[in-house]
Amino acid sequence: MAVDKNKLEEEACVLRFYKIVLGWDYFRIFRESDKPNIDKKTGDGAAVGLKEVKNTYKDVDEYLDTFEPLLFEEVKAQIVQGKTEEDGEPTGTEWQLATIAESSEVNGFHLPMVICSAPEVISQNDLLLLSNKKFGEEHFRKDKGLPTAYAFALVEHRQQDKIRLRLHLSGEVKRFNTDDVQTCSRLLSMIPLVNEVRKYEKCLYVLKICSLSTIVREYVAMRSIKTLPFKDLILKAADTDNDTEDRAWKISRPLTEFIETNHNKSQLEAIYAGLSRKSFVLIQGPPGTGKTQTILGLLSAILHATPARVHSNKGKVIGVKRGPELPIQEKYNHWEKASPWLIGINPRDKIMPINGDDGFFPTSGNDMKPEVVNSSRKYRVRVLVCAPSNSALDEIVLRLINTVFSRNIVNISENCNGIYSEMGLEKNGKTLIIPRDFLVEEKEGIRDENDHAYSPKIVRIGLKAHHSVQAVSMDYLVEQKLASTDSQAGDKQKQGGVAKDKDSIRASILDEAVIVFSTLSFSGSALFSKLNRGFDVVIIDEAAQAVEPATLVPLANGCKQVFLVGDPVQLPATVISSVAEKFGYAMSLFKRFQRAGYPVQMLKTQYRMNPEIRSFPSREFYDEALEDGPDVEEQTKRGWHKYRCFGPFCFFDIHEGKESQPSGSGSWVNVDEVEFVLGLYSKLISRYPELKASSRLAIISPYRHQVKLFREKFRSTFGVESDKVVDINTVDGFQGREKDVAIFSCVRASKDKGIGFVADFRRMNVGITRARSSVMVVGSASTLKRDEHWKNLVESAEQRNVLFKVSKPYTEYFSEANLKLMEVKESMPEKPEATTEDMDVGVPIDVNAASGDQAQPEENDWGDAGEAEGYDGGDFGGED
Repeated sequence: MAVDKNKLEEEACVLRFYKIVLGWDYFRIFRESDKPNIDKKTGDGAAVGLKEVKNTYKDVDEYLDTFEPLLFEEVKAQIVQGKTEEDGEPTGTEWQLATIAESSEVNGFHLPMVICSAPEVISQNDLLLLSNKKFGEEHFRKDKGLPTAYAFALVEHRQQDKIRLRLHLSGEVKRFNTDDVQTCSRLLSMIPLVNEVRKYEKCLYVLKICSLSTIVREYVAMRSIKTLPFKDLILKAADTDNDTEDRAWKISRPLTEFIETNHNKSQLEAIYAGLSRKSFVLIQGPPGTGKTQTILGLLSAILHATPARVHSNKGKVIGVKRGPELPIQEKYNHWEKASPWLIGINPRDKIMPINGDDGFFPTSGNDMKPEVVNSSRKYRVRVLVCAPSNSALDEIVLRLINTVFSRNIVNISENCNGIYSEMGLEKNGKTLIIPRDFLVEEKEGIRDENDHAYSPKIVRIGLKAHHSVQAVSMDYLVEQKLASTDSQAGDKQKQGGVAKDKDSIRASILDEAVIVFSTLSFSGSALFSKLNRGFDVVIIDEAAQAVEPATLVPLANGCKQVFLVGDPVQLPATVISSVAEKFGYAMSLFKRFQRAGYPVQMLKTQYRMNPEIRSFPSREFYDEALEDGPDVEEQTKRGWHKYRCFGPFCFFDIHEGKESQPSGSGSWVNVDEVEFVLGLYSKLISRYPELKASSRLAIISPYRHQVKLFREKFRSTFGVESDKVVDINTVDGFQGREKDVAIFSCVRASKDKGIGFVADFRRMNVGITRARSSVMVVGSASTLKRDEHWKNLVESAEQRNVLFKVSKPYTEYFSEANLKLMEVKESMPEKPEATTEDMDVGVPIDVNAASGDQAQPEENDWGDAGEAEGYDGGDFGGED
């Protein structure tokens, strides 16, 4: 039986969304976005009726009254952002000419079929603007020459060059009440344009605005909260069942020994919390604490656990009710129905063998792959693993499929790039440098109840799957299955049966999978609505980086237990609307639960950072809870630590630096910091060439224009090969990654201005915790000290005697005489470095190609091509 998702209510919810959005006035949205920031206390302008996100809610109505208006504010912001690129330039989406091929009207919606001049750039769920005339930026600024008839349209589907659109021309919905619709002339003027079929006349202009795939799914999930089994828990952010701490599941002794041997104390507490009766388990993973390793341990436990009630200390079954004792004749009747061959001919013997098939032994096309299931379980748990972004998701998939990583190192491509660099893996020649918390030893990965390596059936669903996990991607598995059945297909391909075959294959793969991986957004796609069996457990990684409606999307597929894994003091969810953000829409479900006092399992042992790096973030953000793993200090010592100015932690005060803002941009740059970092990097690689041999050094900045300037200067100074040696990116682009050395450029330097979102302590935390051995902060101490967190960091550097005041000319700062003065008095034992004899320093391996550069399919079989599946760590917009 298919998963019951209450189709009628879901459809009504989607239609409600369409009625509200499709009636909006495109030009009014832009005029409102140009107004000064809304003050939530006064309730001026667009903020009228908006409510701030609270920790708890008394009922579903209060919950929806809060989140629905904020979600629609985010839709408006996406429409505005869809008009321009990051740098304020046109998106490149041009006006298209369209003719009406046919038209119909259903339930108050107009559904014309149009033929566009460039249909290939349009996908299902795209939001388009239809108009009787095209207009440009100059018309909009002067408010002259604008069309009199225009309306939004949603792409229902595309059939070759024909596109089915959905329009709501009845009027504009007022105050989110779909029964209160106000007619307007611009919409009424559109009716004859979309009703009249003109196959050979060019009657309409079409402009692509943005995709609504993701936010429609979030809206449906938000509205479906009333049907979730743990609705009250989500509203109250509290578990009212006092027995939830009890152990509901038990794992075998061999598996217990494996888990306890391969996980530290806080990781074990998190795993065992997952075996309780709690519907929601929150796991906080600070930088370098082995969050992914904990997820793998959790999967081993929940996939092979048995109900605790079937065990006792004496080996007797407890807590199991016996069934009724039946009379002997009734027992015989039951046996006869269950096993008729005991009293006659086996029904299977009536089937004549075909082509030598004896009816039992497997033949081609009848392969039997039995799975032994413990008799006390008799049920295989199914797990859905989600993340907001593709890169975060693929990190877990890669860890899972490479459970014996050390044996597979030789198989890694010489062009080790993409996901490997995204996760901090660096390759030079035959040497692969792997972060400690990424290593998968021979006894790691998922294990079964007997502590044997376990390889469950898994599938990675959705777009943009990295090539490293292709072997388990849905598209690849479907193609493999089709190829294996080609000989039996006959003329199906000619008859157009391939598409139908693909649908059935996808459904069977999804139903057979033990673990399904999907982005949060894609877990709301139509494919999941066809499940024959829902999921028992949902695990959401990077849960603190998702807005609450996004977190609810996978829960609508049905589950019994939810794990939220993330860190609320690292990067937050990306919210485009400044209005919605002011009212708390960026707060994740994880953070809301934590603020309401819900218990959180925190991972406390870190394996990444030198203790000198770990010291400040542990005190500032984690209440001194972080502790160092065994040998971390020794493993992160480096030769360059003989100088105080090269780490492990230091702050360079560029007190003469000045910030500037490129024309027409909301971003900032600091040329002085760039100049200083060039000298710093040059001195480092001249003394320690091993840093040049591989991408072990990162330059991080909160501002995309500063990143752009760094890249330009490094190319002009060190050549284009520097792209492969130095990883330069925004703070958002480095979430979840690590490097040996990180240089953090703060940019902001003024006498009287603020520091913008550099003041966001979560970005600060991410920026200074990417390094394993050395983090070097470059900024204006006097400017940064206006913020409490940055003031504490500057004072921490002062107390440790690693605050260096730098004056011009910067080229002389690292002179031999200065370096001599900055030598550490007490010599530190040096960790042996890799020699450069076998390293081709001049031709470094490119490990920085972004996984997002892969070509994407022109159209997806599920109609989701081109959708935005969460935030993949690109540059952060809306800077200040």
